[in-house]
Amino acid sequence: MNRFLSRHSLSVWAVATALTLGLPFSVAHAADESADVFIKRVSSDILEAIKADKSIRSGDVNKIVTLVDQRVMPHVNFLRMTASAVGPAWRQASPEQQKRLQDEFKILLVRTYAGALTQVNDQTIVVKPLRAASEDKEVLVRTEVRGKGDPIQLDYRVEKTADGADWKVYNMNVLGIWLVENYRSQFAQEINAKGIDGLIASLADRNKANARAGK
Repeated sequence: MNRFLSRHSLSVWAVATALTLGLPFSVAHAADESADVFIKRVSSDILEAIKADKSIRSGDVNKIVTLVDQRVMPHVNFLRMTASAVGPAWRQASPEQQKRLQDEFKILLVRTYAGALTQVNDQTIVVKPLRAASEDKEVLVRTEVRGKGDPIQLDYRVEKTADGADWKVYNMNVLGIWLVENYRSQFAQEINAKGIDGLIASLADRNKANARAGK
C-alpha cells in the first residue's frame, strides 16, 4: 500500500513538474538547442528552483499560479494543448469561448497539481536518447523521473516554434497516459451533454470548488 501511494505521489509530482516546465532561472540558451537538451535544461532548473523556494514547497497556490503565468506559458503551446483537449468542438467555439476554455483549463491544471510540488525532495530526471532528425519540427522526448520507488515515465511532445528559435511543449505522457487525450475524453462527455458553455461552466465550478478547498 505504501509503495502504491509513493508511486502515485511521484506520478502526480511528475505531471506537476511537466506543467511547471517553464520555471528556468537561467534563460540564456543556444538558438539551435535540441529538444532533449531543452527538456534537460528546464527540468534541471525547475528541480533546483522548487527545492530552493519554501513558498512553493509549502503549497502556496497563488505564488505557483503567478509563476506559471510568468515562467511557464512562454514554454508551452497552451492554445494547441487546449484545442486538442476540447477536440472537434473547438472549431465551433467563439473566440470568447476559446479564451474562457484556455483560462479555466489552465487554472484547473495548476490547482490540480500544485500540491504535488510540496513532494519534491531528491528526485532527478533522466533524459533518454533522442530518436529524431535534426530537421524534425515535432519531437517526442522520453524521460524518467527517479526517486524513491520505481522510475516514473514522463514523456513530452514538443514542437519547434515558427521562427525556429525555441521549442514548446504541447502534450505530456505520465505512465502511459497522455494528458491531452485523458482530458479530451472527459471534456467530450461534458460537451455532448451540455455543449461548449456547459464545459466552461463545469470547469469554472471545479476551479471554484478547488479554491474554496484551498487547492
